[in-house]
Amino acid sequence: MAEVQVPQALLNSGHMIPAIGFGTVAFPLPPPEQLTTTFGDAVEAGYRHFDTAAVYGTEECLGQAVARALERGLIKNRDEVFVTSKLSTNDGHHDLVLPALKETLRKLGLEYVDLYLIHAPVRIKQSAEHFRVTEEDMLHFDIKETWKAMEECCKLGLAKSIGVSNYSCAKLLKLLEFATIPPAVNQVEMNVAWQQQKLLKFCKEKNILVCAWSPLGANGAVWGSHRVMQSPILKDIAAAKNKSVAQVALRWVHEQGAIPIVKSFNKERMKENLQILDWKLTGEEVSRIQQIPQAKAFRGEGYVFPKGQYKSVEELWDGEI
Repeated sequence: MAEVQVPQALLNSGHMIPAIGFGTVAFPLPPPEQLTTTFGDAVEAGYRHFDTAAVYGTEECLGQAVARALERGLIKNRDEVFVTSKLSTNDGHHDLVLPALKETLRKLGLEYVDLYLIHAPVRIKQSAEHFRVTEEDMLHFDIKETWKAMEECCKLGLAKSIGVSNYSCAKLLKLLEFATIPPAVNQVEMNVAWQQQKLLKFCKEKNILVCAWSPLGANGAVWGSHRVMQSPILKDIAAAKNKSVAQVALRWVHEQGAIPIVKSFNKERMKENLQILDWKLTGEEVSRIQQIPQAKAFRGEGYVFPKGQYKSVEELWDGEI
């Protein structure tokens, strides 16, 4: 199977982003050497857009994989790879953003990231355990001051583009009121079982690109569901087109004008997930996919507390659930 040439999309920052991303989150994490080799396999398969985050614990392995790819000649220079990382909710404060990005760059072994995202509209204490947050861990998140620090990172050249993750239309609208550099990307949960049509339309109008995490439903992961990979509708379409269910799910995201961030650490599936560019879904198939029941898998209950900034899931997502 020949290496796939993935097309690129233009961000509002003027920079280009590959239209398929490779996700690096895993629970539990494989050993570091195995992770580095896996990310190298992804480069070899044709991925040039890699998505990591401070909380994933994969930044160092990704950086080593990029360095090895350069040594092996799989890529000619750093500019051939697009690297996204994200500001942890532990660092969601103006004074913590730049130090957090510098630590991310140290782990990656890079002089800049192509895209730096605020991971969520939430702030927790620096001492808090990210996946076991208590009410006492919650702090007030000030998007205006935090975004100001993100813009400073951009002006310093440490992040070529900046954006957000897990933001509703309402929170984006608020951000756009004071942003001097608009967010280039909003990375959100999006797949055939959570199609995000309202958010997609809003982001297109505002020239913000949508990246889709869990485009396959995070099949079996703690925050995911099997509703994508087990969908009878997708299975029917896949069988009729001689494609895999994953390929149909990813092609749908691609046709919506969003960028799927797909994760597989299996070499054959890595390659298969890139084979979505030379065929299309029919109008009838798209209509059938629109009939898939909708439900958000990641609801963020862990950030909702009676005395917290968000007192309900509806408040966290501004009713967009």
